[in-house]
Amino acid sequence: MPELPEVETVRSGLAPSMEGQVITRAEVNRPDLRWPFPENMATRLSGARVTALRRRSKYVLADLDTGETLIIHLGMSGRMTVSGDPLGQFHHDHPAPEKHDHVVFHMDNGARITFNDPRRFGAMDLAKTANLEDHWLIKPIGPEPLGNAFNAPYLIEKLAGKNTAIKTALLDQRIVAGLGNIYVCEVLFRAHINPKRKAGALSKQRVASLVPIVREVLSEAIAAGGSSLRDYRQADGELGYFQHGFQAYDREGHPCQTPDCTGTIARITQGGRSTFYCPQCQR
Repeated sequence: MPELPEVETVRSGLAPSMEGQVITRAEVNRPDLRWPFPENMATRLSGARVTALRRRSKYVLADLDTGETLIIHLGMSGRMTVSGDPLGQFHHDHPAPEKHDHVVFHMDNGARITFNDPRRFGAMDLAKTANLEDHWLIKPIGPEPLGNAFNAPYLIEKLAGKNTAIKTALLDQRIVAGLGNIYVCEVLFRAHINPKRKAGALSKQRVASLVPIVREVLSEAIAAGGSSLRDYRQADGELGYFQHGFQAYDREGHPCQTPDCTGTIARITQGGRSTFYCPQCQR
């Protein structure tokens, strides 16, 4: 499932063709994805101008001049691609419609934004922009890891006394937004923290050290266009490249890349997800 860097890459790729533009026509080709689409979604979107394109955690948010915000979640296999961009950034003519093109936005600048989702684990909803923070999808989410609210005192307070593993704690969207399995593995590797360690047992110094490492890993991944493992594509159809720089994730059996460490990357399962780490230098 796309994590924060992939979603931010999609958002920035869509922005030139969507921000400030009118959705002249919205096609909704099925009644639902992960759950039903909002009532009269095509009608409510058609004719609306996109005033801003934002991201909150793993959601793309399209603010509309109608006072509503379109909430978009890519799910496991969803992707949004741009074709016919008059700015010449994508160089793609409009392709023939595909079987899983579930939602299509025809923009007044000639661009076409297509949401394709073979597995249908993605989702869309509409909410009043003024009350967006109270929407059931958005309300529980913790601070953005690249924002000022995510800082050492905050994380120390949130992890104090927690009996869950540090990896599980960092995956909790109520504690920090947008982190997923890939990037938590990479963060803990760089911090030399064993993913099985109890979050509340870590010293304040070690917890504080996670904040700049989280920012560093996410910033590098965004700059690389995210990580493409299976279904993920950028808005222009290209792959992300951060997966070529993985130091821990998906490297089971490979030598640890930490200088002077002779360990080997191992894989364990935590909460149904694969965790990759070095048992020798992550303590």
